[in-house]
Amino acid sequence: MPELPEVETVRGGLDRLVVGATVRDVEVFREYSVRRHDGGPDSFRDQLAGRRLAAAVRRGKFLWLPLTEPGPQPGPNPPVEPKVPVEPTASVEPAAPVEPSALAETRPAAALLAHLGMSGQLLVRGATANEVPARSAPEPTGSALDASTQAAPAPAVDPAIAVDAVTDDQAAPTPTPYGAASPEDDWKHPHLRVRLHLDDAPSGAQYLDFVDQRTFGHLSVQDLVPDGTSATVPAGYGSDLPVLPEPVAHIARDLLDPNLDLDALVSRVRRRRTQVKRALLDQTVVSGVGNIYADEALWRAQVHWARATDKLRAVDVRRVLDSAAEVMREALVQGGTSFDELYVNVNGQSGYFDRSLAVYGRENEECRRCGTLVRRDAFMNRSSFSCPVCQPRPRGL
Repeated sequence: MPELPEVETVRGGLDRLVVGATVRDVEVFREYSVRRHDGGPDSFRDQLAGRRLAAAVRRGKFLWLPLTEPGPQPGPNPPVEPKVPVEPTASVEPAAPVEPSALAETRPAAALLAHLGMSGQLLVRGATANEVPARSAPEPTGSALDASTQAAPAPAVDPAIAVDAVTDDQAAPTPTPYGAASPEDDWKHPHLRVRLHLDDAPSGAQYLDFVDQRTFGHLSVQDLVPDGTSATVPAGYGSDLPVLPEPVAHIARDLLDPNLDLDALVSRVRRRRTQVKRALLDQTVVSGVGNIYADEALWRAQVHWARATDKLRAVDVRRVLDSAAEVMREALVQGGTSFDELYVNVNGQSGYFDRSLAVYGRENEECRRCGTLVRRDAFMNRSSFSCPVCQPRPRGL
């Protein structure tokens, strides 16, 4: 499942490529992918069509795009129109003042909420290559950002295609990087669930596609509600607004949130009576950490995953949290972790932090610190990976 670095990589791509675009139309190819939207596919379409994607915001693993009406939006310092000198005449009427309530009405009241689940992908289609900044490492072979590749518009969608017309047993066309020229329309991909048709995207993007092979992810339009922790502090990374979608209201701040109170988090972890890895995975305690980065953080902090939180010293808890933040920052630089094609960024490219993993997925391989063989234990229907020497097991386990 995508964790914070993967979701933040996607958020950053959306921020560069589609924020500011207006949704011209919406196609829902699989109703289940909008199951969390109250009202079904028709309502989902109606609530998005004609709205502007005002920002790309994230808290933990949740991602949302606030929606506003198209047109100029107010900011902290709205631009002032230059005054043109006019000779006073009897026919000239003074301009009516702008009511503050008129500006307030354009503030986002709802947002497109995305949860990627196990395999969800938000892919930008048709963005021009020169709009995407170069990454910090060589691009994968066949990248859609190759300078010689020019984006081409996809053929129009047949209006006769209805909801659920695309099924998983259809044969997929030859894979083509999103944004690259293709003789076939990429919308025929069997795992395309929802497509947003865009106008006026800063990158020239034509579509924002939600592709989801395993269908655990979902999209919905949700009301924005005040963040219960503060009426003034931004509720998520990517926006200054202290509001967030209602289904995200119970999610804690994440370790890369500049407004996180780390001392309060350390105390909250130590008050719990559970294993330290369970606390890391509890999104109501701290969000964004999943199985991969929990194992990597615990290895760096040299703490066994089964240690009791109420027995850990504050300095130990802080070391674990600092290690988790550190490993996620490093993963973010490398575009996240991809073990297969289920996680890609908005351009269809995989991250490569899996090459830097110290213990996760490395059972019976040498610990990068001491050389002892990495151990795998069953954990919550998943696995935990640790070094038996660097991370000694608690007594009685």
